[in-house]
Amino acid sequence: MSSLLIEAVGLHTYYDASHILRGVDLRVGQGETIGLMGRNGMGKSTLLKTLIGLVKPRAGSVHIMGRDMTARATHEIAQMGVAYVPEGRGIFGNLSVLENLQMAARAGPRGQRDWTLDRVLATFPRLKERLAHGGQQLSGGEQQMLTIGRALMTNPEVLILDEATEGLAPLIAREIWRICSLIRASGISSIIVDKNWRHVTQITDRNVILVKGEVVFTGSSDELRAQPQLLEQYLGV
Repeated sequence: MSSLLIEAVGLHTYYDASHILRGVDLRVGQGETIGLMGRNGMGKSTLLKTLIGLVKPRAGSVHIMGRDMTARATHEIAQMGVAYVPEGRGIFGNLSVLENLQMAARAGPRGQRDWTLDRVLATFPRLKERLAHGGQQLSGGEQQMLTIGRALMTNPEVLILDEATEGLAPLIAREIWRICSLIRASGISSIIVDKNWRHVTQITDRNVILVKGEVVFTGSSDELRAQPQLLEQYLGV
């Protein structure tokens, strides 16, 4: 397996006539945690959807684990070991917590089964207490935990997390960041989108800032924190 798990080069993505991504490059290495930042409407979610095949680029390429997966079906990309936690969570409200987790359970692309049901429930004690609850009965924070847990049940190589803590109470948000740190320590690569750059940069190796569909910064967390003018200009802090 290539040490470069995701390599996107020169992506141009449109919604009808609207040119959203403009020549975006993004690379995710083995064990890397990447922060994807930018104000609303700058192309972050579109980039994630392009990587996983939900949106097809008009130009550019996406390689997953060294294979050209540009514009391939989303389920094929998922089978390559890419798990996606969407903004809005996308849980099955008519299924129980246990059923949501069990339906996703499978070995990873290398046959690994590191993330079992027991491990997920140990990581998310709240879910263990609510196994019989329907997805629609959970709080927003619990739904986010369930969505992340469900993604981990696929034993992915890369976890993509869109708006990790949006709309969550501070106490629950801290729990999500704790879980993101555990995921990083487990060796899974991640792309994390969140508006709280302070929390993001505490756990990321590199960060990418998008402005109007173009990459305006890529660098380490230390490099980003050392440039407050960039934070003010591009993230509005």
